[in-house]
Amino acid sequence: MDFTNEKILQTAMEQSAIDANCRAKDFLRSENVVVLSAANSKARKYLALPFDCNLISYGNNIVASISEKYRAVVTDYMNRFPAEHCFETPNLHVLNDALQKDGLRICFMAEYFLPDLRALRPLPCPYQMKLLHSADFSALYTPQWSNALCEKRKELDVLGLGAYDGETLVGLAACSADCDGMWQIGVDVLPVYRRQGVASALTSRLALEIL
Repeated sequence: MDFTNEKILQTAMEQSAIDANCRAKDFLRSENVVVLSAANSKARKYLALPFDCNLISYGNNIVASISEKYRAVVTDYMNRFPAEHCFETPNLHVLNDALQKDGLRICFMAEYFLPDLRALRPLPCPYQMKLLHSADFSALYTPQWSNALCEKRKELDVLGLGAYDGETLVGLAACSADCDGMWQIGVDVLPVYRRQGVASALTSRLALEIL
């Protein structure tokens, strides 16, 4: 594939559409969209489907993938606040209070970033870097590398880049093949080695390696 920013964004929206049980173009609409969540074998592997309530935005609107039981609650919430303010407290407390009546709580929140091919370039690292593959990860499923690697889904961890101070691994970026069309990068740096550009160097170079 010849990657462009437009193709990368379209790929991401298509995957989000699979995850949410909607259409990719729903993320480009000006009005909010409510759809019923459903299981899909091509969804990201770590998602527990169907959702009770999952809100997704690419900046235009909100697509809510929900259980029918919560249609009124979620619709009222999205209509009450501007889209960009539906993902922040104290507004989220309103949704949480409504869902908590059924024993549910707001749980996972995440921001995902796509590479900008106009800006992506290998960044310098003050430490030696080494490309790693699945076989190199066996001893690294420990708490300090838990953002880069996932012990519960080891089979999805496919590629990584480590930064070494001598023989000591001080930073690790690795990617998991969470779905057919996209790999996700996670990164960890040991506390005493932070603020030296290690994470930026690892993620930029691993992104280029993936592409």
